[in-house]
Amino acid sequence: MSSVDAPISAIAHHSAANAPAIGKKKVVIGVMAFAIMNFTTVVSLRGLPAEAEYGLSSIFYFIFAAVVALVPVALVAAELAATFPQQGGVFRWIGEAFGPKWGFAVVYWQWQAWMMWLPTVLIFGASALAYVFWPQSFDKALSENKLYTVMVLLATFWAITLFTFRGMEASVKLSTLGGTFGTIVPGAILILLAAVYVIMGKPIQMSLDTGVIPDLTKPGNLVLAASIFLFYAGMETQAVHVKHLKNPSRDYPLSILIATVMTVVIFVLGTLAVAIVIPLKQINLSESLLTAYRDLWASLGVPWLGNVMAAMVAFGVLGQVSVVVAGPSTGLLAVAKAGYLPHFLQRANKHGIPVGILLLQGAIGTILCLAFTVLPSVESTFQILGQLSNIMFLTMYLVMFIAALRLRYTQPDKPRPFRIPGGNVGIWVVGVIGLLGTVIAGGLSFMPPAQIATGSPAIYVGLLVAATAIEVAIPFLIFAFHRKAWKATDSDFEPFDWETEGRSPSQVSKISYPLAAASK
Repeated sequence: MSSVDAPISAIAHHSAANAPAIGKKKVVIGVMAFAIMNFTTVVSLRGLPAEAEYGLSSIFYFIFAAVVALVPVALVAAELAATFPQQGGVFRWIGEAFGPKWGFAVVYWQWQAWMMWLPTVLIFGASALAYVFWPQSFDKALSENKLYTVMVLLATFWAITLFTFRGMEASVKLSTLGGTFGTIVPGAILILLAAVYVIMGKPIQMSLDTGVIPDLTKPGNLVLAASIFLFYAGMETQAVHVKHLKNPSRDYPLSILIATVMTVVIFVLGTLAVAIVIPLKQINLSESLLTAYRDLWASLGVPWLGNVMAAMVAFGVLGQVSVVVAGPSTGLLAVAKAGYLPHFLQRANKHGIPVGILLLQGAIGTILCLAFTVLPSVESTFQILGQLSNIMFLTMYLVMFIAALRLRYTQPDKPRPFRIPGGNVGIWVVGVIGLLGTVIAGGLSFMPPAQIATGSPAIYVGLLVAATAIEVAIPFLIFAFHRKAWKATDSDFEPFDWETEGRSPSQVSKISYPLAAASK
């Protein structure tokens, strides 16, 4: 996930659908523009130290995760978004396959995945802010101080929440600036500095004799590697813009190919850059990136530039938080107005910002930001919340892959502007690969990592299992109590296809489409 994260597309999509001035304007997205959108959705520098612990073998993990996670999610999301371009995103996709109950569950899990992820990026932002100061010993002590971290987390979170009330345009601008100067530019500088470091003949801290293929017989060492799936999460949201491409069947896969290559390259080279300068035993998930910047600049005689990089990275976190606070809540507003959440959560201000949902989100975010005070370290909180976010994303993807397979059979003739190549065999190959990757990563996400002190392993696993069970159950409980009277009078959510046709989601559609339209 990233600096300009997946929720940006939810902002753009929702604004286009609800703001007359924007909605009437035809938007055409070019191949490179769409590739950059997907790239900034996925790429974030904060996770590089997690994989730097694996040295050269991190190359294998990044490429493997791209094959079994990034590419399948992107392809399936593209087909679903192109087939069902109406308002709703994942709620509509899953609702078309299994009905609104499962659609609501999935959109809730997606929202909660971002919420669980939010404290991890705020913790990283607090560390980055600490490293803006001088000297280094003070920076490290400050970044590990829980009171300081809590104050920064809450202040930043609520400042961005209040800023979001100004409207989507302001949030998008902040997110774009943060993504450019807080992720893309610092990422390029990190890789360039590492290259210069090696050319100068400085000592390389990473072991060069471990090989690229890791020892897969040690499942305990794969736990942090499983978190790499979270690095690639969010690609499905950008697929809502498929209809804005000039030639979806050609432009989308080309854009995804470009974005995938760019993403894997910066993740691999950025991770190796951290591993080159930080000794293995000193790698810390929330601080090592900042230490790497300082050490790399120090090798050139200008260590103070490390503080400048910390400031840029901290600014990038503001962009990340802005888009995560604004995007999912705005997408959830459309579902709420369709009648699946009570009226007090449908309230919006004059800018179309969902006030009720933002305040609820603020309360949940505050609780999560305070949660790490009961865990042994900031790093352990960084890990457990990241893993819970990962599990929520993977749960959503599990249902999404199954839904895509089912819709090929319940709506076989539905026009698909973008279709996964290879007919039903093609989507089965992509779907099965995605499902296997999801199940494996999900299982590994419950294992306590050997590299991080998370306290009692039993408590760690127990917390994850209990939190997952609660999060999975909540949307079904809410749906069971929803009422038809909750539907807003100004809701423009279109009926599902199966509702229009008077059938159930499990029944095969009887509507025939012209062959030419169906094959596009």
